[in-house]
Amino acid sequence: MSRLLRALGLVFLVASCAAGSAPRNLENACALAREKPAYARAMKATAAEWGVPVHVQMATIYHESRFIRNARTPRRFALGFIPAGRQSSAYGYAQALDGTWDDYRRETRNSGARRDRIEDATDFIGWYMDTSARELGISKSDATTQYLAYHEGRAGYARGSHTAKPWLVSRSREVGRLAARYQQQLEGCRI
Repeated sequence: MSRLLRALGLVFLVASCAAGSAPRNLENACALAREKPAYARAMKATAAEWGVPVHVQMATIYHESRFIRNARTPRRFALGFIPAGRQSSAYGYAQALDGTWDDYRRETRNSGARRDRIEDATDFIGWYMDTSARELGISKSDATTQYLAYHEGRAGYARGSHTAKPWLVSRSREVGRLAARYQQQLEGCRI
């Protein structure tokens, strides 16, 4: 009986780990959607609610967390070896900061939202990019510029803080290229 319980426990542990794992093929939107149908459902619901296209959401999550549900920023170390906290409070699929996540939960009245739940993370991205479209005039389909505002915050983007960060401008172009590739792939498959 003890062996059976251990075997069942191991099967349960492996199954629970696999359920929360990142998709295997992050380069193909159709394969990603087939492997993780809950992701596709969440992104379609966000597109319907906020008007942010699925391919823009996918490219944003790819560059923020590689679809790792509990992604965190790296730890900082004092004197090279003493743990001194994380680089920021960014967490989850969308790498939302604590304060911005609190704003989202308050404004959407979604107090139970969690950053490590794909439905909440995509809804957050939709809310954030919808607000950026209204306040900054950025098209919801413009993954490159939306990513700049997403990464820098709307106030930072409005101040032009991204112009002093060539690495960020380069990354935003990568987001735009990936979004375009995802869009093309999604046109050839049904999610």
